[in-house]
Amino acid sequence: MWKQFEDLLAPKLNFSRTDRAIYSHLFRHSRLEGKLRFRFSIAWLARGVSLSMKATRGSVRRLVARGVLGLVERNCRSQHVVRVRLPLEVKGVRTPRKTSLPPAHPAFAKIEEADFMEKQVLRASLHEREGGHCFYCLRRSPGDRKCLDHVVPQAQGGGNSYRNLVSCCVDCNSQKGEQTAEEYLRWLFRGRRLSDAELGGRLRALDDLAAGKLLPSVPGRGDAGSDGSKGKGVRK
Repeated sequence: MWKQFEDLLAPKLNFSRTDRAIYSHLFRHSRLEGKLRFRFSIAWLARGVSLSMKATRGSVRRLVARGVLGLVERNCRSQHVVRVRLPLEVKGVRTPRKTSLPPAHPAFAKIEEADFMEKQVLRASLHEREGGHCFYCLRRSPGDRKCLDHVVPQAQGGGNSYRNLVSCCVDCNSQKGEQTAEEYLRWLFRGRRLSDAELGGRLRALDDLAAGKLLPSVPGRGDAGSDGSKGKGVRK
């Protein structure tokens, strides 16, 4: 397993030193002890790897976004329940199984490996997934007033996966800056731009996004998965 980690997983996903430390520590306390699911707090993990809370939280989000950690549960006390995946259990590292259903569009042939900033059809699919609303403030975003935002900022290692990109209005894209999505949502709440119920819905949507549950719409096959805004307190 460790050879697979060093030879396949870490180089394939371009792990930073922080990501290596976080994954190794969680793996040691979960799969090496026979636990398929593991509960931990960010504070406990930060102490264990001698990193700051901010660096630890950012790394956990990256590992969830890349599918290395399967997020089962997260609560308001920063408690996480995750499934630490083995290297060959991570999509993009293992050989994908053949399916009888061919991809509806070549750009979606390997959705977990696709760069969603690379092609217009991929960028459009993310705007369609959010149903014309800003993922953050939930306002409707006209065609010339919407853009794509990295949930985990690129400066913190966030990539161009559909798990890390959302459609948002220009104002939110500018105001969020290098904040994490969770920090920015709480800032909107404190500014009374989101209600308590809307904040809860957006935080759940963030977890669903990282877990790969909010798939973009695939051309020619209808919606491939859940929508990031519908049914979650969208302002009309």
